[in-house]
Amino acid sequence: MRGSLGEKIGEGAAAEVHAWAPGQVVKLFKPGASRRLNWHEAHMTDAVFAAGAPAPEVFGVVMLEGRFGLVLQRFDGPTLLQLTRSGAVTRGQAGAILANLCLAVRNTPPPPAVISLRNWVDAWVRSASGTLPAPIATGVLALAERLQPGDELCHGDLHPGNVIMTAEGPRLVDWSGTVRAPAAYDLGVSHIVLTELAAEVSDNPERPRAVNDAAQSEYARLAGLSPAALRAAIESYLPIVRVLVIISGVMPALRERLLQRVEAALRPKD
Repeated sequence: MRGSLGEKIGEGAAAEVHAWAPGQVVKLFKPGASRRLNWHEAHMTDAVFAAGAPAPEVFGVVMLEGRFGLVLQRFDGPTLLQLTRSGAVTRGQAGAILANLCLAVRNTPPPPAVISLRNWVDAWVRSASGTLPAPIATGVLALAERLQPGDELCHGDLHPGNVIMTAEGPRLVDWSGTVRAPAAYDLGVSHIVLTELAAEVSDNPERPRAVNDAAQSEYARLAGLSPAALRAAIESYLPIVRVLVIISGVMPALRERLLQRVEAALRPKD
């Protein structure tokens, strides 16, 4: 595939994004990244773009010095996270943008290749065999089973850092966690990222928490739900999100706290 590795545009935990060709970038995964997950992201991004989701077009894959690269449509613009930190976008505006993206994704017909949340959780729990306490592994799988069915498209990692504010409107990147589940799951991911993960590293922990509150409030309004009903639906998915965060190894310093919260949530109610 024609192109050359240009300037680094961004970097995450698993990959760097570089300019590649006019209108294109290459998401270059770091050494040690799972090749299977890399291919999964390529297939999911391609499928959801074709279905009409606010995702980048996939132009192909490349191998550069043994590293897997995903060639994508370039989205020009700052991230929603950058704009929120600078104050160019208010917390309420940021929450509304997340809510509208969540609804747009939910309203996109899920491609056949997208698996259910139940199967996604099962695959991750199996991959973490021996690293999760057995009662938690069993309990979270049972919870995912109880929460079925759910046949809506979810991004799986909905937060301001994955939103690019282009001239044509907000777009979502990083579709590696795409699943079939109710929108409450996507909002649950946002909740954990904004209130538990981002709050640990933010210069102002109240900012991501306020964005989360605004996102839930606006989504409830758009979907015609009471805020209380939406909060209850989101709450049911939080143990699953926390377990996926634990398995992924993001912010290992929070592992014990997250485990304690999962244990408390899974404990039978009197």
